[in-house]
Amino acid sequence: MTEPDETELPSDNSQPLSEPTQSVTTKSVDDSWKNRISGIWNNTTTRLVQLLPVDQLAQTVSQWFSVSEEQVAEILETVRAELPTTEALLIGKPQAGKSSIVRGLTGVSAEIVGQGFRPHTQHTERYAYPSSDLPLLIFTDTVGLGDVNQDTQVIIQELVGDLQQETRRARVLILTVKINDFATDTLRHIATQLRQQYPEIPCLLVVTCLHEVYPPGTDDHPAYPPDYEEVNRAFSAIQDAFTGISDRAVLIDFTLEEDGYNPVFYGLEALSNSLADLLPEAEARAIYQLLDREEVGKQLGNLYRDVGRRYMLAFAIMAAALEAVPVPFASMPVLTALQVSMVGLLGRLYGQTLTPSQAGGVVSAIASGFLARAVGRELVKFIPGFGSVIAASWAAAYTWALGEGACVYFGDLMGGKKPDPKKIQLVMQDAFKVAQERFKGIKTS
Repeated sequence: MTEPDETELPSDNSQPLSEPTQSVTTKSVDDSWKNRISGIWNNTTTRLVQLLPVDQLAQTVSQWFSVSEEQVAEILETVRAELPTTEALLIGKPQAGKSSIVRGLTGVSAEIVGQGFRPHTQHTERYAYPSSDLPLLIFTDTVGLGDVNQDTQVIIQELVGDLQQETRRARVLILTVKINDFATDTLRHIATQLRQQYPEIPCLLVVTCLHEVYPPGTDDHPAYPPDYEEVNRAFSAIQDAFTGISDRAVLIDFTLEEDGYNPVFYGLEALSNSLADLLPEAEARAIYQLLDREEVGKQLGNLYRDVGRRYMLAFAIMAAALEAVPVPFASMPVLTALQVSMVGLLGRLYGQTLTPSQAGGVVSAIASGFLARAVGRELVKFIPGFGSVIAASWAAAYTWALGEGACVYFGDLMGGKKPDPKKIQLVMQDAFKVAQERFKGIKTS
């Protein structure tokens, strides 16, 4: 997953996202007061980020309170162990449709797929979807296959080295062959070597680019499967060439929208069904869920949010401990640095690398609607006896809500969308109400 450009994130001077429009006919004095306090506090928070040594404070607070690298790794490893992740080893010549298979199964654009592949070994590249930290699909693509100058045995050794590593993930070999390409000796040699050493790993033969052998005058795909003599003859010959190597074979033709063929992912259902037949039940179910474009974003969002909440809980309890200090406003700078650290950690979970200053900009941007509450939280400390208890529970709830808003913010960025301030504010409002009950009377000692 590629990281968005830093310009997509708020800078030190970024302006807060606008609050949701209230459907009222007149603006009450109370609302006006809250808006003014909110504006003043938002400017104060921004100035704290700019004027105080927030970078240094954030680093100090991280050392005191934040989740350690070891804890982060442990949490991610636990979640990864529960994910039905599939490793797909794509083997085929360039332009044989390997990246198109990635597009079809993930739904991401051709540009993102191209940017997502990263060198893995000398002759392979790897792409994890939706991210390398929490992948559901891992594609390893052979590069340079078919180049007469390539040492086939070196490629085999690299692939074997990958397959030798122990893993709980399901694996599948996907051989891609263009329907009009019969120079497949190298591919057959590699596939034969891998199947001999790892017969337990299933192998799917995917024949691509069907439109290149359609009868003259055919300008669109027929009903699937295509019943053209040219297609049937070529498909049979390719299947014969890989007899004893592949477990199943399927026809597909994944094109770009500008190519004019409809549907763009012709044979996608046949491909997903073939993969499901070869994969364990949990991984097969995950493949089908990924193809449900309306639900997959929500499911992935929930997955990342659940991991993020493990961090948020720790930071909410830390915030309550800080706010238990009975001196009004004494804990504000440290609490701000604590929340900056939390947002920075959540950003990293979603594939964003933020400086403390950028994380502070995100805090200012998404939290403007809650700043009046923050002032009230500090003033309530003047109430003898129980003011600090109330302030502590409010600080925990506010920190939790801020984390929920940050997850929505970063989730939108990861999905290539512009963060919606109205949606973020609504999420934070609901989260704050729930968290108030959760952290009511929280014990800080």
